[in-house]
Amino acid sequence: MISVDILAFGAHPDDVELGCGGSISLSKSQGKSIAIIDLTQGELSTRGTVETRKKESQEAAKILGVNHRENMNFRDGFFQNDESHQLELIKKIRSYRPQIVLCTATHDRHLDHGKANSLVNDSCFLSGLEKIETINSNGDKLHPWRPKLVLEYIQWLDVQPDIIVDISHQLETKICAVKSYRTQFYDPGSKETETPISSKNFIDSVSYRAKNFGRLIGVDAGEGFTSKGMLSTSNIFDLVR
Repeated sequence: MISVDILAFGAHPDDVELGCGGSISLSKSQGKSIAIIDLTQGELSTRGTVETRKKESQEAAKILGVNHRENMNFRDGFFQNDESHQLELIKKIRSYRPQIVLCTATHDRHLDHGKANSLVNDSCFLSGLEKIETINSNGDKLHPWRPKLVLEYIQWLDVQPDIIVDISHQLETKICAVKSYRTQFYDPGSKETETPISSKNFIDSVSYRAKNFGRLIGVDAGEGFTSKGMLSTSNIFDLVR
């Protein structure tokens, strides 16, 4: 059993990098331990292959400095927020015992993002219920665990954030991690089919969206998050940068 401070979920390899790569890099610089779980291998992606996507995700994990990364191998495009999928995520949440979970947007252009949001949020709640019994691959009982906070990163659609994290010093690392996915994003030499995320405009938008979030809080760059739960603090001065 490996405990981490932050457990970040993506529906596909590259979701985490695009949505919260800067916040992960920031947390790592603050001494926090972090794991990433990709729900699918992105096997339905127009560009690249499962094999290239895996290599790209491993490279991105090294750039961000995450402690662990794994893939649930759920079916890209067809996984559901149902009991069988929830139980698999409950096992992971109870194994990693994170204080904070980061997950996909509440709704988005890609249908998997909204499904993943519901699946992760529901699994985090259910993971805290004592009467749901789970065991790990070694046959050890996994005890109930509920993260203290679930934050939902913003993806394709413009969503009003509930909180913005200052990633001014991590933007370059975030962009570097995103660009690890060479098969997915802008490559003028690629002969593969163009997609909504393979344009130069899209890769440029990763930076200008971060800079716009930064503008809203008076810094160079930021990442926005929503939360289904109330955000709180025990010291109002923690809200002052």
